[in-house]
Amino acid sequence: MRVAVDAMGGDNAPVVEVEGAVAAAGEFGIPITLVGDTERVNQELAKYNCKGLDIKVVHASEVVGMHDSASDAVRKKKDSSIRVAFDLVKNDEAVAIVSAGNSGATMAAGMFVLKRLKGIDRPAIAQIFPTLRGKTLVLDVGGNVDCKPLHLVQFAIMGEVYARFVMGADNPRIGLLSNGEEESKGNDLTRETSALLKHTSLDYFGYVEGRDIFNGLVDVVVCDGFVGNVVLKLSEGLAEAVGKMLKDEIKQSLLSKIGYLLCRKAFVNFKKKVDYSEYGGAPLLGIDGVGMICHGGSNAKAIKNAIRFAHEYAQKGVNQRMAEKLQENYPLYMQQLEMVKVQAAG
Repeated sequence: MRVAVDAMGGDNAPVVEVEGAVAAAGEFGIPITLVGDTERVNQELAKYNCKGLDIKVVHASEVVGMHDSASDAVRKKKDSSIRVAFDLVKNDEAVAIVSAGNSGATMAAGMFVLKRLKGIDRPAIAQIFPTLRGKTLVLDVGGNVDCKPLHLVQFAIMGEVYARFVMGADNPRIGLLSNGEEESKGNDLTRETSALLKHTSLDYFGYVEGRDIFNGLVDVVVCDGFVGNVVLKLSEGLAEAVGKMLKDEIKQSLLSKIGYLLCRKAFVNFKKKVDYSEYGGAPLLGIDGVGMICHGGSNAKAIKNAIRFAHEYAQKGVNQRMAEKLQENYPLYMQQLEMVKVQAAG
């Protein structure tokens, strides 16, 4: 089960992509195809002992920049590393793609090349957050800034399947992100979505607030991509700021330094929990294939873990299970959506 890696997408490409790929191939035994400028990729590979590692290189003459529009990247740059990597999945030469490049272009290429799962209007980017009780999946975190109730219901179904079969949650609880727990809170989007979710087979908890993402009240939190991206960036910034504040405080006195040495293991474990590189990347749910989107500034550790997660996702056949769950719920939420429309018109 080979994983294709966009070797030219990240801020430090292809250095970290190659290093991460070599680490993943060595530690997990995953066959990998690096897609990009053959000369540059091979120069990086030459720095490592790759004997016994199943790593191939496929040439791509073009690179999608962070400022390229998603549509232009798909239509005009047909030999870009992102597009070629998705073509490998389409042609069954790989089971998944990992990219730290332009997320919009990655999403567009995924829809254009692999198409969407039946019953999905818009794919969603999902992100795992550490919590007091384990992990919570939040989606969408940036793929769709303008959503309709039906889209959020689809996100909830995809999130439930991912939480169950990838994160290991026995009976995932679904929460809808709002500005309060009371049913009177929220806006038209959340109220209509909540009405739909109540008529699905999901274990729908109801409204949750931002703080509930980290206390582990539910396994999956659903929101539109605008709100989700704010949550994601705020969380990343907070984790980074807290780390720097603690470091500055520890330097203030000898007693603090001694205390740090005594608690060093606890600090190391905490840093590991909030480090995005431990989770690697965010799965692109809803395409008919496996795509993992990484942070543009990802380090080699993040790339390595993204490859591992992508490989695990493909192994467990999550997409097939998602398609089954969508078909199970589709008639119910479509019927309820029409009822909601009638009520709103009346």
